[in-house]
Amino acid sequence: MAFLGKEYKLVKHENYDGFLKSLGLPNERVQEMLKNDETEKLVKNGDTYTFYYNSPSDKREVTFTPGLEFVELVEEGEPIKSTYTIDGNTVHQVSSGSDRVANFKREYEGDNLVVTMTCDKWDGVARAYYKA
Repeated sequence: MAFLGKEYKLVKHENYDGFLKSLGLPNERVQEMLKNDETEKLVKNGDTYTFYYNSPSDKREVTFTPGLEFVELVEEGEPIKSTYTIDGNTVHQVSSGSDRVANFKREYEGDNLVVTMTCDKWDGVARAYYKA
């Protein structure tokens, strides 16, 4: 797990606007998030892990125990239920809000991170590409 503790910076994304709209975000928030210059880092703390997200519009930490569902408060204020699992160099996240389910698959390979995002209210697939 050489990716632990590395900070990954967003290089580009594909179909991200469609994914964000499928989450029910207002257009103003979607436009703001499309402009974000984001970094993320995953750190292991004993039995738990913490994701650190940093962008001009959002700074947050999410601590989780793999396989255990927990309630996460997102910036939009809606509590969502999230479960993270780790399989080698892949981190899966399933998050469900009141009426939709989003899936995030983070695949780490060397200094590259590819995040694949889907939502049950959308037929598309979004991807974000990061470099350490």
